[in-house]
Amino acid sequence: MNAYSGRLALVGDRSPHVRSHSRVPGLLRELEQRDHLDLDIYWISTDEVDEAIGGFDGIWLLPGSPYRSEAGAITAVRTAREQGIPFLGTCGGFQHAMLEYARTVCGATDVQHGENTPEADDLLIVPLQCSLDGHEGAVQVTPGSRAAGLLGVERSMERYHCSYGLDSSRLGLLRDNGMVFSGYDDAGEPRIAELPGHPFYLATLFQPELAGNGARPHPFIQAFAHAVAGRNDQIVEDGRAVMPAAT
Repeated sequence: MNAYSGRLALVGDRSPHVRSHSRVPGLLRELEQRDHLDLDIYWISTDEVDEAIGGFDGIWLLPGSPYRSEAGAITAVRTAREQGIPFLGTCGGFQHAMLEYARTVCGATDVQHGENTPEADDLLIVPLQCSLDGHEGAVQVTPGSRAAGLLGVERSMERYHCSYGLDSSRLGLLRDNGMVFSGYDDAGEPRIAELPGHPFYLATLFQPELAGNGARPHPFIQAFAHAVAGRNDQIVEDGRAVMPAAT
């Protein structure tokens, strides 16, 4: 084992009824043993997130929305993005990552999540026309993207448990401010987002933790775990990579 353990925050309101929450610990243990990683894993509820989240080497915003605290979820994403902490957001994590970016970077401060505030006038996250709860679907990835490099293929079958997604009419707003959408379903709806220049920032509407039978971690999870475990070895000017704050 390494002398230094990568400290990983699993942010989500842990529940035995969320399949992802029972699957993730086993996947991480498998990666520790198979790839000789040293991870120090903490569960943090969204209503317990504060500035101390910046002391972690990785942040995974897990499924399970609506979260107890939307503000806590947003804080976790923003901290990871601005402080260069490896970030993975899956399902609800994808939705709140897009919400944070639109509000903080794009200046769309009034956008809301349709599951949290369905009566709001400006919804960024909206009900899907066809619910993906319990479904599997194809994702086409963009050649040359981080997602494509990790998957090693341009088309992948992925599993979902969600009923909300990004309003595709707002893609331009996010793209114009630096967000890259590198995976789409067959209808052209965004399913993967990433930030070039960040040490590791990947958000997926699907749940890679549900791939297969749980014995072989998805490439996204493997890459994320390696980024967390190896963060202490990064050589950066002031000890950590930092992304620009909101303009």
